Amino acid sequence: MTGRVLGAAILAVVLAMSAPASGDPVCDPATVTLMAASGAQTFRVEIADEPAEQARGLMFRPSMPADAGMLFIFDPPRPASFWMENTMLPLDMVFIDDTGRVESIAVRADTYSRRVSASQGPVRAVLEINAGLSQELGIAPGTQAVHAAFRAAPDGFNCPD
Repeated sequence: MTGRVLGAAILAVVLAMSAPASGDPVCDPATVTLMAASGAQTFRVEIADEPAEQARGLMFRPSMPADAGMLFIFDPPRPASFWMENTMLPLDMVFIDDTGRVESIAVRADTYSRRVSASQGPVRAVLEINAGLSQELGIAPGTQAVHAAFRAAPDGFNCPD
């Protein structure tokens, strides 16, 4: 192998190791990563961006893995309100603004309830996760979420388009 070819190969390896890859869970559009007090927490998510998907949400599901959730995406951002009618799973609802900052959290929403949980203002998305995980993992207002739906990402987490 010539010096030029070896140098190019070494450069390619260094660049691949220093930048987030599209295969990185943080860059996967089927995941949301929250930069929580306990460290980066990644959830595998189903995307609900169509009205029918958003209306059904997680209704009628008896369980969900601890590392899973549903991400409701709104375009454009808007105030969001949810209820738990026909929802068997106790959930935390994480309201996320356009920049990916957690705006507010509805903790342990009542199952089978019509009581409304609402954002405090316009949000780009709502992440539903198993009840209690937001407190357990240190997810709180101000926590940064990383996903292609959000305009901002912390340094080192800018994923390729």
